[in-house]
Amino acid sequence: MTELSLAFALQTPADLHAIQKLEERAFGPGRFAKTAYRLREGIAPDLSLSTIARIGGMLVGACTLTRIAVGGAPALLLGPLTVEEPFRARGVGEALAQRSLDAAKAAGHGLVLLVGDPPFYERMGFVRAAWGQFMFPGPVDPGRILFYELQPGAGEACRGPVTSG
Repeated sequence: MTELSLAFALQTPADLHAIQKLEERAFGPGRFAKTAYRLREGIAPDLSLSTIARIGGMLVGACTLTRIAVGGAPALLLGPLTVEEPFRARGVGEALAQRSLDAAKAAGHGLVLLVGDPPFYERMGFVRAAWGQFMFPGPVDPGRILFYELQPGAGEACRGPVTSG
């Protein structure tokens, strides 16, 4: 990461409005039609695992983890991972994601799924899911479904429908 004066913290309810505005700027109104957004609809993020980055008092990034289930087994959904445009490609997103993954592992979780850009997330240790391994409740490009094992074997052993936790 570059020499930014970033402060990382867990998300709080007081951050949620600023995070929503950040997502709005980054992804626009079309984000609500995406399956991952629809899956999270009406479910509060797990604030004990979701992180933010600030420079001074300005929110510059957020990584959200939400509890879901895969084939009835507990899992987490990473996303959105959002960084303000001027701070992208500087390691902020990776640092946010890693802090959230570390918190999830420390809390005893086993598996994190996401729908995202494989080259970006594979650098962090995410693996592409086998075709049909995870069945989302709406259209998803199967080449963008990735998982991260917080516990060895958690991803390979898990399969089935992805539902809200």
